[in-house]
Amino acid sequence: MHELGIVSGILDTVSRAARDAGALRVVAVTLRIGDMREVVPETLDFAWDVLSEDDELMRGSVLRVEAVRPRSRCLSCGEEFEHDRFHVRCPACGSAETHLLAGRELEIVSMEVDLP
Repeated sequence: MHELGIVSGILDTVSRAARDAGALRVVAVTLRIGDMREVVPETLDFAWDVLSEDDELMRGSVLRVEAVRPRSRCLSCGEEFEHDRFHVRCPACGSAETHLLAGRELEIVSMEVDLP
């Protein structure tokens, strides 16, 4: 259940940034998470709800997640293609020699806060 560690780190980062900005509270946080991270959305939401209650600034905030589908480039023919987590063969030439271009992201995109 690595979602707890992910949420804990994100809450620390966002809370620190919000305090530094003089925010009264954090309303929402948007993350971009690649499918290859194998994060379970329901578990992430649960961890957010539980852990955010411990921080007065974060309490009641909403977590939004933008999922990023995996995209790779074939090292044999150069084709770029989207795929799921388990099927990364090039659809153009069938090669399994690929380089992942997107899908491992774990980024804080934005936070919405109330300011005085």
